[in-house]
Amino acid sequence: MKPTLTFDSLYDNSILATSRRGEAADRLAIRRLVDAWEHCADRRLAEQQSNLFVPDGTVVVYEGEPETHKPVVMLRGRSEILAVLNKFTSTTHFNGQCEVAIDSDHAVGETYCLAHQLSIENGQRKLQILSIRYYDTFVRQEHRWYFKERKLITDWSDSRISME
Repeated sequence: MKPTLTFDSLYDNSILATSRRGEAADRLAIRRLVDAWEHCADRRLAEQQSNLFVPDGTVVVYEGEPETHKPVVMLRGRSEILAVLNKFTSTTHFNGQCEVAIDSDHAVGETYCLAHQLSIENGQRKLQILSIRYYDTFVRQEHRWYFKERKLITDWSDSRISME
């Protein structure tokens, strides 16, 4: 009998959620983790999004390369990460290329993303589009991959008034 497919299984970051094994399972689980971050942001699933991190995980935001720019935001731990989503009325993220290097239970990766963010400022609807790259550090615990650190790097942004 075939298993029942559900939407809940789409972003499962466990290596046991696939028939693949070894590096293929790790790569699939990491990509699902990366995509789950954006899915949770767009669906306003703050608790689920914060649980994609190890308990002491960090998000560090840069406006330019980390080697030449200081962080503009640093969030430590799930409780600080949990509080991020309420700034925007709506978001849509599009993930692009995602490459990872894996060494046992640790991995690093880079993912490109276009983020579209709607907000209300001074009674006016505003659209901001950001070209983002993430430098991620991952850790596998009990067959599941988690973020240890996400460096969010904004390469460019464009803001404009948005008509409904």
